[in-house]
Amino acid sequence: MRLVFGILFTMIAFAANSILTRMAIEGGFIDPSGFAVVRVVSGALVLGMVVSLRGGGLPLLRRDRISGALSLAAYLVGFSLAYLTLDAGLGALILFGVVQITMFADGALRGTAPTQRQLAGGAVAFCGLLIALWPGPGGAADPVGAILMIIAGLGWAAYSILGRSAKDPLASTGANFLLCVPILLILLAGTGPTFSATGLALGIICGGLTSGLGYALWYAVLPKLESATAATVQLSVPVIAILAGAALLGETIGAVVIVATFLVVGGIGFAVTGQAVRGDRS
Repeated sequence: MRLVFGILFTMIAFAANSILTRMAIEGGFIDPSGFAVVRVVSGALVLGMVVSLRGGGLPLLRRDRISGALSLAAYLVGFSLAYLTLDAGLGALILFGVVQITMFADGALRGTAPTQRQLAGGAVAFCGLLIALWPGPGGAADPVGAILMIIAGLGWAAYSILGRSAKDPLASTGANFLLCVPILLILLAGTGPTFSATGLALGIICGGLTSGLGYALWYAVLPKLESATAATVQLSVPVIAILAGAALLGETIGAVVIVATFLVVGGIGFAVTGQAVRGDRS
C-alpha cells in the first residue's frame, strides 16, 4: 500500500509542476525567467539536503555533468516560457509526447529494434501529438508555446537518456540542478526578472516540493517497479494535469485535446507494454 501511495503522490507531483508553473506565470505573479531560476535553486537546495541526510555527496566532477546540466537548462527555460501561452494540461501532454517519442527513437538508433506493437503504438502517439500541435483555427496549441514545449521535451529526453547510466540518479539530479543555476543565470542575463511574494512561493513549491522531493520519491519507488510498469504509470501525468488545469485554472478541455490525449496516452501505453528485441545493426 505504501508503494501505491508513493506512486500516486509522485505522479501528482509531476503533474503539479505544470499547474504551478502556469498558475504563477499566466497569473502575472512572476516572469518565466525568474520562475525558472527560483525553481532550480529550490530544487538544488532540497535535493542537496536529501542527499546529505542520506549520508552522501553531490557528484559534481563527472564527465557528463555539463551535458546533463545543459539539457536540464533547456527543459527548464522552454517549460517556463511555454506556459506564457499554453494551458497546463496541453503543455504537459506535448512535453510527455515529445519525451516518450524521442526516447523511442533513441532506442531504435542504439540498436534496440522496435516490435510491430511498439511501432504501431508510437505511430498512434505521434498522430496524437500532431493533432495537439496542429496550427490554425482548429488547433489547440499556440505555435510559439508549442515550439518552446517541444524544446523542453527534447531537453528532458536528452537529460533522461544521459542519466540512464547514473549509479545514483538522485545525487546526479541534485548535482545537475546545482550546476544548472549558473547556466540559467547566464542564459537569462538581461531579461529583468520580476518577482512577487506569490510568485516566489509558487516557484519554491514547484522547485523544492513537486520537483525536488517529487524526484526523490520517484527514485525511491522506481527500483521496486518493473520497467514497463514504471513507464505505464507515467501515462497518468498528462491526464492529471489536464483534469487539474480544468478544475483549478478553469482551462477548457476541448474535443481536440481529448482526441490528442487519447491517442498520445493510448499509443504510448500500447507501445510500452510490448517487449523490444535487440536488432542486428551490421
